[in-house]
Amino acid sequence: MKEILFKYMTKFTSLNEEEQQAIVDDILIEENKKGTVLLRQGDVPTKCYFVLKGCVRQYSINEAGKEVTTNFYTEEQAVTIFNQHKQDKSSPYALACLEDCIVVVGDLDAEQDMFSKYLQLESMTRKMVEENFGQVQDEYAAFIASTPEERFNSLLLNRPHLIDRVPQYQLASYLGITPESLSRIKKRVHHP
Repeated sequence: MKEILFKYMTKFTSLNEEEQQAIVDDILIEENKKGTVLLRQGDVPTKCYFVLKGCVRQYSINEAGKEVTTNFYTEEQAVTIFNQHKQDKSSPYALACLEDCIVVVGDLDAEQDMFSKYLQLESMTRKMVEENFGQVQDEYAAFIASTPEERFNSLLLNRPHLIDRVPQYQLASYLGITPESLSRIKKRVHHP
């Protein structure tokens, strides 16, 4: 699994192979079973994650007690925590493994030490986050402006692997529709 991370890092850094290998050797890689909760809604996040294998769901439970899925993270995606600067650092969402997962675990408190130890790591991490954030912004803008059927078609185009990996009720929640609506849309677009 470290080979996957090494290959991914190469896209974002000018570090030589030896320096990259030192970083890879210095990080924690964890295996988590399906159903493992990485972060509970309301807890203060202390870790961030990078998915090497598997699928992690981000969701919250609203005031009515309904689960609302806001994202899925799969291979080569960072699960970044952006609310560390807030006064109330409690997380508005939860993270749970939908499949058996292998993730890189970053300790948010030790992040600065890693950046000091590996000077180009901060720049590399920033490039990774910027690429991911740009993609998320584009997806969100398109999501807001689209109909449910357009959202589903976009999902088929951009993240088709989620169709078979994610329970349909969670996929419907992610698309902002009911499971029944998702079923009707799938029939209309002739998707099994």
